[in-house]
Amino acid sequence: MTTRVAMWSGPRNISTAMMRSFGSRADTVVADEPFYAHYLAVTGLDHPGRDAVLASQPNRWQDVAAALTGPPPAGAAVYYQKHMAHHLLPGMGRSWLPALTHAFLIRDPAHVVASYARVRGEPTLADLGYPQQAEIFRAFGGPVVDAADVLRDPDAVLRRLCAALGLEFDPAMLRWPAGPRDTDGVWAPHWYASVRASTGFAPYDPAPAEVPQRLRPLVEAATPYYEELAAHRL
Repeated sequence: MTTRVAMWSGPRNISTAMMRSFGSRADTVVADEPFYAHYLAVTGLDHPGRDAVLASQPNRWQDVAAALTGPPPAGAAVYYQKHMAHHLLPGMGRSWLPALTHAFLIRDPAHVVASYARVRGEPTLADLGYPQQAEIFRAFGGPVVDAADVLRDPDAVLRRLCAALGLEFDPAMLRWPAGPRDTDGVWAPHWYASVRASTGFAPYDPAPAEVPQRLRPLVEAATPYYEELAAHRL
C-alpha cells in the first residue's frame, strides 16, 4: 500500500530541501510541483523557463490529479508530492484531494514576504499560498511543520513528521549528496542553485525579517492564516 504525501508549502520556504530529505529515503519517490505547468497556462504568468515548464508537464489539472492519485512511480511505498499551495487555483476541482495524505510546511509571513520581495517586487496574497493551505487544512487536517522548527532541529521535527504520517523515520533524511536530481523540475537551473549545493538542511538564521513598509499590509493579511496552522504545528 502506498502513502501519497501531499506536502503543501508556499514559496520562499524550505520546500525543495524537504523534497531532498524525503527523496533520500529508500522507499520514496518524489514529484516536484506537478501543477506548475497548469498554473502557468491558466494565469499566463511569465516565469523563468516558462516554455520549458509548459512542455515538461501536463497542462490540464485533471491529468495531473489522475497521475498523483494513480499507481505510484516504480511501485514506491511512499509517493512524496511537493506542492506549491498557490498552484491550487480556484477553477481546479477538489474531488481528488481525499486520496492523498496531506501535510503542511509553513513559514512566518514576514520572512516569506521579505524574501519574495527580493525576487519579485510586488507579491500578492494569492502568490503566497496561505489561504489555500488553510482551505486544505480545514477540510482534511494533517501534520503541520514550521520551517523555523525544522531548521532548529531537523532530526526531532522529521521524526515527529514521519510518525504523524505513519512512516518509519529514516536517518538518510538528514543528509544527501550535493547535485541535481532527475526528479527536479526543469525550472531547477533558475531556482535550485543553493539546494543543489547543499548536503543537508541549512542552519537556522534568527535574524529578524526586513519587510518593506509597502508590503507590511500583506504580512498582516497572511498572518491569520499562518497563525491558524501554526497553532497545530508539531
